[in-house]
Amino acid sequence: MRVMVLVKATEDSEKGVIPRPEMFEAMGKFNEALVNAGVLLAADGLTSSSRGKRIAFDGASRTVIDGPFAETRELVAGFWLWEVKDMDEAVAWVKRCPNPMPGPSEIEIRPLAEMADFEESFTPETKELRDRLREKVSGELGPAGALGGLGT
Repeated sequence: MRVMVLVKATEDSEKGVIPRPEMFEAMGKFNEALVNAGVLLAADGLTSSSRGKRIAFDGASRTVIDGPFAETRELVAGFWLWEVKDMDEAVAWVKRCPNPMPGPSEIEIRPLAEMADFEESFTPETKELRDRLREKVSGELGPAGALGGLGT
């Protein structure tokens, strides 16, 4: 099962406060353990929402909204993409994680939706497109690829 592990933003991360070197060292060791266990597929931090944009959809209309965004506790400061056997394994890994922020923080774990979850809505054309995109992306990015959910 693939899960997205979301590091929730804090007031400090939204202000662009850089973590102390020992935090980077601890997180590096944790990431190394994830890699050695074959769990880590991707990981990165995100800049503050002040550098981001949101696009609001309403029918055919598109509206661009510039950051920063309100409700810091609802924002994401970073992520991992993991391959685990089940949610219990993901929770066990997060419990081993060093605190990603200088103060109180939260990490959210969300299973990725797999195409099998939507199989009944697919037409033969949609399935063909999914397979073609999956093949192209996996060739460019490796087995997981950026569109790994397209049929895994």
